[in-house]
Amino acid sequence: MVGERATARIPDNWRWVVTTRVAVWLALVVALLSVVTGIINIEQSGADFGPIAPHVPEAVQAAVGFTGALTGFLMVASALALRRGLRAGWWATLVLLPVTAIQGLLQGSPYSVPLIALSVLSIPTLLLTRRRFDRQLSLSTTQIAAGGALAGVQLYGTVGAYTLREEFDGLSTLLDAFYFTLITSSTVGYGDIGPETEEAVLFTMSVVVLGVASFGIAVGALVGPAIQARLTKTLGKMTESELAELDDHVLVLGYGELTEPIIDELGAETPFAVVVRDGETADELGERDVPVVRGNPSDEAPLQRAGIDRARAALVATNHDAEDALAILTARELAPEIRIVAAATDRENTGKLERAGADAVISPAVLGGHLLVRSAMNGGSSNLLDRILAGE
Repeated sequence: MVGERATARIPDNWRWVVTTRVAVWLALVVALLSVVTGIINIEQSGADFGPIAPHVPEAVQAAVGFTGALTGFLMVASALALRRGLRAGWWATLVLLPVTAIQGLLQGSPYSVPLIALSVLSIPTLLLTRRRFDRQLSLSTTQIAAGGALAGVQLYGTVGAYTLREEFDGLSTLLDAFYFTLITSSTVGYGDIGPETEEAVLFTMSVVVLGVASFGIAVGALVGPAIQARLTKTLGKMTESELAELDDHVLVLGYGELTEPIIDELGAETPFAVVVRDGETADELGERDVPVVRGNPSDEAPLQRAGIDRARAALVATNHDAEDALAILTARELAPEIRIVAAATDRENTGKLERAGADAVISPAVLGGHLLVRSAMNGGSSNLLDRILAGE
């Protein structure tokens, strides 16, 4: 029964990994193709490849080259959101894929054929993985306000510049007004559009001041936390504020075959953190929002950062008893009163881990043998044994 259930779960997990990773990689490849074909086709107006190209105006072909590159960069952002499992990234990618296909079709170039084909083929894969991307995009009040301020300044500048268009040189359309606002608020200022009256000069000054302020606030509120979070996950570390909040928690020292069941058992109700040396493992745990501190569990610095002096217990259960013994020695030295429980991979090392400082040492092999015999001889099992046999 246990073997059948385990076997039944493996294909589902494998399919989950494959489909989600395929969706992310397809989005990234489409983004790359969109940028490349867009750049290639920016100056290739008058292309006549395909049944639709002869009927597309040259101005449209030139425009879709530029917008194709822009859409490609937007696709990169949506692919990164997909990688985080965000539902907003799924919706954005679902909207952008038809856009990239249409842009490739309007470009009328043979270089756009892979972009069109891959964009169309990616849509079914994305639809099949809809339930996999269920994380909500959480924005703080400060981030929402910063985004609103940035958009508000652009709206203010565009409407104001268009209203005063007679007082500007080179400004006549709504697109000109938006262009003027964008280059003015970002302090680029090409000089092709300039104020001609005192009122227009004062308005331009207000756009500069408000634009610089809104861009600064937006970068600090929107981009700053994202960069910090990415660096945190890349380095496999919790933020200092998160580490400071740890109290009466459980430390899992190292990573082994028993670590995943330990994490599942601790769940969301018990505060815990995993101290792991391997960077790839730390990244994977961080992507799953598992509290992780990157560092050698036998070194003092990572354990001190993880708040071992405030922890209620430490669990040591890797596949290497020698490394576990060093981690136990370090933990016992830093926190003499903490309860340390270890798992011995080799039953012969049980006594050694106890002498290293562990309060209790469990041998999974011995424990498994006892449980199997008890289940076979008694015909019944306790609630704990039922859970173990069910693989929960």
